[in-house]
Amino acid sequence: MKRVTVVDIQNKKGKEPIVMITAYDYPSAQMVDEAGVDIILVGDSLGMVVLGYDSTLPVTMEDMLRHTAAVVRGSKRALVVGDMPFMSYQLSPEQALDNAGRFIKEAGAHAVKLEGGEEVLEAIRKITSAGIPVMGHIGLTPQSIHKIGGYRVQGRDEETAEKLKKDAKLLEEAGCFSIVLEAVPMNLAKEITESLSIPTIGIGAGPYCDGQVLVYHDVLGLFQEFKPKFVKRYAELRGEIVEAIKRYADEVRERKFPDEEHSYL
Repeated sequence: MKRVTVVDIQNKKGKEPIVMITAYDYPSAQMVDEAGVDIILVGDSLGMVVLGYDSTLPVTMEDMLRHTAAVVRGSKRALVVGDMPFMSYQLSPEQALDNAGRFIKEAGAHAVKLEGGEEVLEAIRKITSAGIPVMGHIGLTPQSIHKIGGYRVQGRDEETAEKLKKDAKLLEEAGCFSIVLEAVPMNLAKEITESLSIPTIGIGAGPYCDGQVLVYHDVLGLFQEFKPKFVKRYAELRGEIVEAIKRYADEVRERKFPDEEHSYL
């Protein structure tokens, strides 16, 4: 089975919507890959939905490498993008390249994602110059929640909208193969998408982006702590899982499990 490449993703712009979803381990990667998604993002959102932190900030390179490697092993078709965690690329372009290289060499990722606009251009140029594909990410950037005042829609006023439009063009010029637009008004996302020759992938950015991404645990109803407006749950598996485990617990306590069928004679 042929892997999706960054060239395949770029060639979809204007022709076919791009489907991206997060995954964080071997079984989830197997399932989303079997479902036929184009890109699997091993997001630093694992800090919240897998590791139980209240933000993405505590996530380490070791966390990301371990989970990315598991996703690569579990997938056969989708392009796997590793999310570079907080403080893994901000210190210097050299640090950014070193850590991006670890995603490719140690975890087997096919590309990396960085948050930020103009302030991360040198890091992006350094990484892409080494032949490592980079996905950009602007709008609501969770690693900067203390700076931007929390999880808020970005680009509602003229000044921030202009900055987002400028940043998108700069990221394209720096060599990004695509850009995530998070929590951006849909008409602004449309304008940015139409101004670029590379694809945009929206999360809370409306229907006019070249693709969409959601978090695995949100899609399946596994994460209950909060639900952003842009999240659509396609299943409510948390309740089903809890009920299944309750039935198991009841059968153990009632000595109904294991029975002869589930025992060795």
